[in-house]
Amino acid sequence: MADLVQYYGTGRRKSAIARVFLRPGSGEFKVNDRPFEKYFVTESQRVKARQPLVSTESTASFNVLANVSGGGVDGQADAVRLGIARALLEFNAELRKKLKGEGFLSRDSRIKERKKYGQKGARKRFQFSKR
Repeated sequence: MADLVQYYGTGRRKSAIARVFLRPGSGEFKVNDRPFEKYFVTESQRVKARQPLVSTESTASFNVLANVSGGGVDGQADAVRLGIARALLEFNAELRKKLKGEGFLSRDSRIKERKKYGQKGARKRFQFSKR
C-alpha cells in the first residue's frame, strides 16, 4: 500500500476550528469538500486564507484540503490561514522565519467574553433606576 504524503496543521480563530491537510499536487484548494471559490465568497476571505502559500511561493505545489467548523466565514478564513502556516512548518522548518515575520504563526486569542450574572450581557448592565 502506497503511503499518502500529507502535512497537517490545526488553525483556530474565535470559535472556528480548521483542520488543514497539505498534499503535494497541482494547487487544488477544497474547503469542506467544496471548491475554494464557492466556500469563501468574498475576495478578502480568499486572500486571507491563501496568504501563507502566496508568501512562501508554494501555491501551485500543494493541494489543500481543509475541514472547517464553528464560527463565521471570516473567522474560518483566519483559522485556515493559521492551519496552512502550521502545515507548511511541518513540511519545511526553514520557512519559520518568513511565516513568523509576517505574523502567520500567531494565534489571535480574542474570543467572546462570557455573560455575567446580574447583568444583561458581558459588560452591559440592567437599567438602573434611582426612584
